[in-house]
Amino acid sequence: MKTYQAIIETPFSFLGVVTTDDFVISIDFLPLASNPEPFVSSDLTQNLQQQIKHYVSQSLDQFDVPLKPEGTDFQRAVWQLLQSIKPGDTLTYGEAAEQLNSSPRAVGNACRRNPIPLIIPCHRVVAKNGLGGFAGKTQGEVFNIKRWLLAHEMHNNGVEFELEVVNSY
Repeated sequence: MKTYQAIIETPFSFLGVVTTDDFVISIDFLPLASNPEPFVSSDLTQNLQQQIKHYVSQSLDQFDVPLKPEGTDFQRAVWQLLQSIKPGDTLTYGEAAEQLNSSPRAVGNACRRNPIPLIIPCHRVVAKNGLGGFAGKTQGEVFNIKRWLLAHEMHNNGVEFELEVVNSY
């Protein structure tokens, strides 16, 4: 079982945050039904909590906390690309693959392994004909987080959100 340095409540999930003294290492979406007790344990997690509150209330162009995601060189290249997608914008798996000289499936696999979702916004990568997947899911509670995040970001940019769910890369 993971030890979290913070549990942050949001409208879409509790976030279990793992950090070192200086970096955010991972964020897990915890089920709302689990109802854990929210807490923060450091200046880093306090800063992250404030930025998440700002994101939820108004949207936030970019999070500003130090990250240290563990992954392959290719995964880190995908995650770096994801951080350049602005809130309210999306990129298809194919468009991301083209930028990285890769395949849509490889991009999808890197998104699935993203250890710091929300901050590294893998939810902004969609299929060419719909939402695609999220955290390896194409339905259910975790997948609904992707819908919530995209709707929130697009609404804050004055765009109505209506994407059909199509499970293809």
